[in-house]
Amino acid sequence: MSKLNIAMAQINALVGDIVGNTEKVIATVKNAQERLCADVIVFPELTLTGYPPEDLLLRPSLDDRIDAALNSICDANLSVYTVIGYPKRVEGKLYNVAGVVFEGQVVCEYIKQCLPNYQVFDEKRYFSEGSTASSFSVNGIKIGLTVCEDIWDGSPITQSKTAGVDLLLNISASPFHLNKQQYRERLVRDRAQEVSLPIVFVNWVGGQDELVFDGGSVAFNPDGELVVRCPMFEESLVVAQYDHSSRKLSSVSLGAVCELGDELSIAYRALVLGVRDYVNKNRFKGVVLGLSGGIDSALTLAIACDAIGPERVEAVMMPFRYTSDMSINDAKEEADLLGVKYRSIGIEPMYSAFTASLEEAFENTQKDKTEENLQARTRGVLLMALSNKLGYLVLTTGNKSEMAVGYATLYGDMAGGLDVLKDVPKTMVFKLARYRNTIEYVIPESVITRPPSAELAPDQKDEDSLPAYDILDQILELYIEKDCSYDQIVEQGFDAEDVRQVIRLVDLNEYKRRQAPIGIRMSERAFGRDRRYPITNGWHIGS
Repeated sequence: MSKLNIAMAQINALVGDIVGNTEKVIATVKNAQERLCADVIVFPELTLTGYPPEDLLLRPSLDDRIDAALNSICDANLSVYTVIGYPKRVEGKLYNVAGVVFEGQVVCEYIKQCLPNYQVFDEKRYFSEGSTASSFSVNGIKIGLTVCEDIWDGSPITQSKTAGVDLLLNISASPFHLNKQQYRERLVRDRAQEVSLPIVFVNWVGGQDELVFDGGSVAFNPDGELVVRCPMFEESLVVAQYDHSSRKLSSVSLGAVCELGDELSIAYRALVLGVRDYVNKNRFKGVVLGLSGGIDSALTLAIACDAIGPERVEAVMMPFRYTSDMSINDAKEEADLLGVKYRSIGIEPMYSAFTASLEEAFENTQKDKTEENLQARTRGVLLMALSNKLGYLVLTTGNKSEMAVGYATLYGDMAGGLDVLKDVPKTMVFKLARYRNTIEYVIPESVITRPPSAELAPDQKDEDSLPAYDILDQILELYIEKDCSYDQIVEQGFDAEDVRQVIRLVDLNEYKRRQAPIGIRMSERAFGRDRRYPITNGWHIGS
């Protein structure tokens, strides 16, 4: 046989559910064999554990569970060469392995050589490195194996080429950030051209805590031709056919090269998938959020409805004496447009009870941020009470700009389980709100155009105490994502006092972010896994 049907199994699994993931592998292989006449099927990196398994890799029963999973796959006696990822311990060392199972036997194993230890990756904490190439043959066609970072580094690809393989497979767990797919495709294309080999790259899809895996599995020919692009943010099973006579891949189904979409559509779909999987994989009945009439909560509400359906979403308006009629009306309109359950609970009685209890303690003091924060904390208590009673996850609504400078109340509007917009700058919040309205009008125009305000004091506006958001977000990008110093940012033309204020606020509010809920990673430098700064430190602003 000079042709091979290679099924690319872009699946969404649950980290730690080794039994469930194994069952999914077996079912997918049978489907690929019966429906697609697959000869080889390729799954993502660490298929059996899910990615990233983190310290689950340290559990004493890991080896036994993986052995049982492999035995189950072997017992299924699958007549398709099944490429899967799993951890394997050899002589006390744990390795990240790509294995091949065929007709009841593990016929080949490759150990990942290049272990990433940057950004969100921490693989050297768990795994030891491999050093040699590995391949298996199907009807005389020699197929090389690599795992994720191996293709980024490039050396294992060259090593496989030297070993005389005809075709390369790369099983991957490459998480999403904006523009990541374009970067991946350039990389895989360039590697294919460098070694003059076809490459099939299979990626995870799905949300895992703050990470989103966007799929986008691809197959490239040696001349750089894109043959297959699997859908973004969806499970898929697509065949790339290898012809040994031409030494090229081709697609065998219509629409094998899916459209990418523009930046806003990609960003929005990433947020939807991240929310859907966090809620569903953690078995929440639904979500509840405070609906303020502002743009952040409006966008969060729309994302939640698109993720899990409006029937599982509850929105709560919690007005106070400073809440404008416009906010109340806009919140109600948003809830009606999206068809969610909506209620209004005024916080005046609770706020008054708190202040009455604190009256003696606050004697001879002036009103300040304390009273403003007390409003937010009252709302947080109400939302958490609803969460406990209903079994709903509380979604917080702070954006990256606010989280960066601490423009949020600890134990108030930061109280919750998932901050959907935590890595979305305010300027992008506006763009995403307008994008969502192009699909269907769900966010009132007045919400998008009015000046942002927390409405914790009369006539309060965000930009009374912060630079304008278009300026603020540029400074934050330079400082947080590009690691520019104060002097470097000022040299780019920004006002020195604005820069000093922003950097001071970012540094000062690290303690808040450590206590904030996780949020969906959208950039290359999100708060949390990516950016780790000490709370207690004596670093001074400057070069």
